[in-house]
Amino acid sequence: MGARSNAVRSATNAMSGDELSPADSIDPLKVGELISLTEAIAYTGLTRNSLNGYIRRGRLKAKKLGSVWVTTYAALDEYLASRDMESIPKKYRQRS
Repeated sequence: MGARSNAVRSATNAMSGDELSPADSIDPLKVGELISLTEAIAYTGLTRNSLNGYIRRGRLKAKKLGSVWVTTYAALDEYLASRDMESIPKKYRQRS
């Protein structure tokens, strides 16, 4: 594990005191451990450029800690569940 992983874990521990009231919707960035984009790439199979684009467009919830973008598995699952075949360009769709 590198310095980035340690920074992510430290930030996760510092943020663990944040609590949601029942009226708030659950923020996927507060569910589970924060992971780096490198871990997100391995989990989703998407490229770094794709993930960065989804973050910029607000489709994938992530935050920047220093110079490192982080997200959670819950945020990735939420993004992946939001995708449907109609939103994927035809040339990138899996043919069955």
